[in-house]
Amino acid sequence: MTQYAYPDVLVETEWLARHLGDPELRIVESNENPELYAQGHIPGAIHIHWKTDLQDPVRRDWISREQLEKLLGERGIGNEHTIILYGDRNNWFATYTFWLLKYYGVEKVKILNGGRQKWIDEGRPLSTEVPRYPPTTFRAKDPDPELRAFRDEILRRLGDPQLGLVDVRSPQEYTGELIAPPGYPQEGAQRPGHIPGAANIPWTQNVREDGTFKPAEELRALYEPKGITPDKEIVAYCRIGERSSLTWFVLKYLLGYPKVKNYDGSWTEWGSLVGVPIERSVPVEAKAG
Repeated sequence: MTQYAYPDVLVETEWLARHLGDPELRIVESNENPELYAQGHIPGAIHIHWKTDLQDPVRRDWISREQLEKLLGERGIGNEHTIILYGDRNNWFATYTFWLLKYYGVEKVKILNGGRQKWIDEGRPLSTEVPRYPPTTFRAKDPDPELRAFRDEILRRLGDPQLGLVDVRSPQEYTGELIAPPGYPQEGAQRPGHIPGAANIPWTQNVREDGTFKPAEELRALYEPKGITPDKEIVAYCRIGERSSLTWFVLKYLLGYPKVKNYDGSWTEWGSLVGVPIERSVPVEAKAG
């Protein structure tokens, strides 16, 4: 009914409820607030922390292929398992983890449509028991350069009509009124604004009130009128790459765009680089006042 390009990347809460305890599945919670997992999670779910588990502790980068293999194997996830990812209401960090797994060639991974909050809203069970699965072996692949954008590539291609930049942050961040999302500490970059030529399509427009994704025709209507079309190479960005991973997921897997990258350096990097161009709609005087 939704006519997604790859509908099998999503599972519904009803389906997951029927498959709890399936030995071929590994359910993984990855959300913005890791304390939620301890308060109660989907029965059988493993917790993977989006930062301490997946990011290098010294340099700003992801863990290596070998480290990812070790992490998944120690948590009892093998290549034979299908990974079901979910986060809190916005599912940002579920798609963030999905993107990283795809970056390392993991094939059997899906997103729970609506995430943790939809599961709770439907009155489905939660557990505080931390599951322990037998350690196993996982084999990933080398990073896929077609999924990740870097600053030099974007800088080199500014103004290229075949490149579509989509800024998924809030309108206030895009215009330069704020540096971080409303309600968050205003930190992370030295300058506000957006990358020149980027279209602002906030990630929130991809989902309904209950956190599930909108139908394909509604999603296409968000992007195509603003020049984010499937004939272009698309790069999505936000502040640290988590919100843009949700947009990347929508464009690549729900709409089937052939060339989509996530720029995980995002505004914390671009807004702190010396000498790069920045556009903003809020006058400097207004910001200072």
